[in-house]
Amino acid sequence: MSKRYDTTAALIATLGLAAAAWFLAMRQMNGMDMGVATPLGSFAFFVALWVSMMAAMMLPGAVPAVLRRARAGVRAVPIFVVSYLAVWTLVGVAVYAAYRPHGTVAAGAVAIVAGAYELTPLKRYFRRRCRENVSSGVAFGLYCVGSSIGLMLMLVALSVMSVTWMCVIAVLVLAQKLLPAKALLDVPLALAIAGLGILIVVAPSSVPGLMPTM
Repeated sequence: MSKRYDTTAALIATLGLAAAAWFLAMRQMNGMDMGVATPLGSFAFFVALWVSMMAAMMLPGAVPAVLRRARAGVRAVPIFVVSYLAVWTLVGVAVYAAYRPHGTVAAGAVAIVAGAYELTPLKRYFRRRCRENVSSGVAFGLYCVGSSIGLMLMLVALSVMSVTWMCVIAVLVLAQKLLPAKALLDVPLALAIAGLGILIVVAPSSVPGLMPTM
């Protein structure tokens, strides 16, 4: 009975934190979207926003791992979640250091590379490991970064402050964490992502939200 209570409490807490993070991230992003020309703002602002985004986007897909951790001892759940988000926070720091406002060609190129990455053995390995039992939140975070990094870089390239793109990428990340890899679904998705990248390069005006409105 105690373990059932622990897993239920962990489930509610995780999804509640994700819901709160969605609300906070959307408030922080309000009015910030300028497509590929989006500035990141100050380091403190961006890191705070990034943590909210990662909690919103990544915690729903982490629920199976969190519940496994809760069965082993509910006291370990907060450490697991915090260390998992800490890995994604370091990714955000790297994004801030490397990011510059850019053009549509660069955004399209990133999308094409992201589509190609979806079909690599490395992607399949990380995706499989992200669905397995792991020893810590850090290990889980590293595997999930490896699984989702292409999609996340595409979000950054298209517009890191876009609520629309954030929702699209969050759905894809969640589906890939919860569903087993199947070529019938994964190959068309990869081709669609690469096709979007090509469209961005050759006809950027046909993709809404890439350029700031005048």
